[in-house]
Amino acid sequence: MALRLSSEVFEVRTKHPFTIARGTSDAVRRVWVRLTDGDGVEGWGEADPSWYYGETADTVVAALARLEPVLPADPFELEAAEAAMLRALAGNAAARVAVSAALHDLVGKRLGVPLWRLWGLDPARAPVSSFTIGLDRPEIVREKVREAEPYPILKIKVGTPDDEAVLRAVREVTTKPIRADANGGWSAKQAVARLPLLEEMGVELLEQPVAAGDLAGLAAVHRASRIPLVADEACRTSSDIPALAGAVDGISIKLAKCGSLREALRMIAVARAHHLSVMVGCMIETSLGITAAAHFTPLLDIVDLDGAALLADDPFVGASIAGGRLTLPTAPGLGVTRR
Repeated sequence: MALRLSSEVFEVRTKHPFTIARGTSDAVRRVWVRLTDGDGVEGWGEADPSWYYGETADTVVAALARLEPVLPADPFELEAAEAAMLRALAGNAAARVAVSAALHDLVGKRLGVPLWRLWGLDPARAPVSSFTIGLDRPEIVREKVREAEPYPILKIKVGTPDDEAVLRAVREVTTKPIRADANGGWSAKQAVARLPLLEEMGVELLEQPVAAGDLAGLAAVHRASRIPLVADEACRTSSDIPALAGAVDGISIKLAKCGSLREALRMIAVARAHHLSVMVGCMIETSLGITAAAHFTPLLDIVDLDGAALLADDPFVGASIAGGRLTLPTAPGLGVTRR
């Protein structure tokens, strides 16, 4: 019997306006995807589209209508399902990964095991997650840092002319390890000029200092930097990784850009083969989206899965990063429930 797909568009709001180098938002539309098999067992997934990658909640819904007919009747045919979806719709990664997560959730529920156990992983090996402080006026940044007191590692958004004021505001109120993320907001020349400030502020990692397509610029910053560099927007799938070797120290996986859980696992393997560290990041997501990524964190070096912790109204319960410690569900599949 064919799998039945249904979806629901919903909106969630952040506790504070969330600003990065590309813009500001305080509410996002997400898509809850449900796959139901012939026995009535449901698998859940979430699409977290980004305009940066050409997707919206509306394009996700349209994409799902094209993906449903190509799904195999047997949810255990995970590789075949991924290949069929990729043939049917090469773009729309957020839509495809929502279906991928729902399939994995369904398989885990049918087998009665959480996804991390299905993959043979140890939840205790998951790294501590960072918590993100968005761009804002220095006085607001200081207040956000104080609110983030339970989290042991902070990620600070940079990439504007106010970088020094923001970083100094952070350091006025905390000595915690900090990581910086420019979201491609600098030119290579600007990034190199920022390096002494980042070192002075004790930044331990720098994410995507230049535009995604500027591989030469990324390599130039890498040559000049004593701070490890991680490629995010420049690395969407495993095929991007070989060209990045030597230009960065690590890569960041986001489900909404790579398109499937199985592609995320491939990215980990390819990065390891090129001696790169591996990080997982997120969009502004609910616990449903975050939990799908959380299940493979025992394989990683760096975790930034705070998307749900930034929300004012998370409608799901799943993986938690309370106090920075990542706790994975023990219920079958993704282990996510509706709040």
